[in-house]
Amino acid sequence: MAVRKGAKVSVKPKRKVSGKAKAKPHSKAKLTRAKRKVAKPKKPAVTRVKADAPAKAARKSAKKKAIEKISPLAPKSYPVLPPVGGVLLGTAAAGIKYKGRTDLLVAQMPEGTQVAGVFTTSKTASAPVEWCRGNIADNGEGRMLVVNSGNSNAFTGKAGVATVKATAAAAAQAGNCRQKDVFIASTGVIGQPMDPEPVVKGIEVALASASADRWDEAARAIMTTDTYRKLATRKVKIGGCEVTINGIAKGSGMIAPDLATMLVFIFTDAAIPAKILQTLLLLGVRDSFNSITVDSDTSTSDTVLVFATGAAMKDEAPVTRAGDPRLREFRAALDDLMLDLAHQVVKDGEGATKFIRITVSGAQSFQAARRVGMAIANSPLVKTAIAGEDANWGRIVMAVGKSGEAADRDKLAIRIGGIDVARNGMAVPGYDETPVAKHMKGSDIDIEVDIGAGKSSATVWTCDLTYDYIRINADYRS
Repeated sequence: MAVRKGAKVSVKPKRKVSGKAKAKPHSKAKLTRAKRKVAKPKKPAVTRVKADAPAKAARKSAKKKAIEKISPLAPKSYPVLPPVGGVLLGTAAAGIKYKGRTDLLVAQMPEGTQVAGVFTTSKTASAPVEWCRGNIADNGEGRMLVVNSGNSNAFTGKAGVATVKATAAAAAQAGNCRQKDVFIASTGVIGQPMDPEPVVKGIEVALASASADRWDEAARAIMTTDTYRKLATRKVKIGGCEVTINGIAKGSGMIAPDLATMLVFIFTDAAIPAKILQTLLLLGVRDSFNSITVDSDTSTSDTVLVFATGAAMKDEAPVTRAGDPRLREFRAALDDLMLDLAHQVVKDGEGATKFIRITVSGAQSFQAARRVGMAIANSPLVKTAIAGEDANWGRIVMAVGKSGEAADRDKLAIRIGGIDVARNGMAVPGYDETPVAKHMKGSDIDIEVDIGAGKSSATVWTCDLTYDYIRINADYRS
């Protein structure tokens, strides 16, 4: 092979040549080959992965912080729930989705426990919801409750139904009861098949450590994007017997009325027949769980179940009707507990910084008042204005108008923080925004609207819409 004068025969380091044989500066072919070797490292993929790793880690860290950051509206302290006669609670880290945390709750109740329930109105309800509806219609007793977080087992077809049946069979065997006495709830990602094996194995683990005082652990086990556990308790008398009502809930996003991914489980040692319990529950949810919203999205999994063991009323005459005077205190306490839990759900709304109460009066009916209230509560423009502490009441006027309900524009009145901002269809003469702006900087926002069309009123609760809501939900499946 011919070699040009002055050029190296080889570029390999092991073959040294004298300084006289160095390549001349104008040897372009030689420089091009050298450049080509430098430009093509042997493992470019490894270099790219290492370069991207910090960014990927940062994204994961940001997501984790967004979810783990405790809501500024969280309670300063949590109640210690006392035992409820006959109720045992156990939890397990089944590994359904989460690593290193409990994600399964199992509750066991005695024979004869009565149960009532209300469920999502979604037309794409989950397999567990359909199972529970069927058990209540079939007069099932509330002997076992199995709840998992991390996977909603919704929109999973026949596989989802098979998972529910496998869960019910395992729980019935462990609790020595019928399968129709087993109630199941799931919360988490929609549309992902759910392997029943972790749940089936987890039931035995949970029951092995079950006790009457594990309420805090139970509330933690059912959390998904919740930033804090939600608990409430009340003690009242029915006749001469003192009874306890305990409740736990989960819910943070996908919260809207007609049940709001919200799960609520209430336990009492009162002796109340299932039909009466169902009546009390239906009356109570109207002004609590059906009057809240975080983002207007109704979940496929929303479930509220009430279990009554009867353990505290062995010597009391049985309750035979919902109108029994002995139930007045119990019903008031049950309603108050449900409203407490509903408010806790809203205060843990994904990314929430403001708790908002909206009261609508002057409507033609309660339903109309609630629809107007929800139009305001679900308006992204209203919610973002409140997040930005902007007293832009014109957005409230907009929301009233879009509700579709009767409203007299020229009688419309709006109060924010107890201060009149609009009256008779226009801004209050001499309106000073200073005190309203001060109210908007607080964590509790109060809005009152009179639409001038009738005499009915309703109150709904919501939270603001912040950047964190977008960040949490943009990464929810990751």
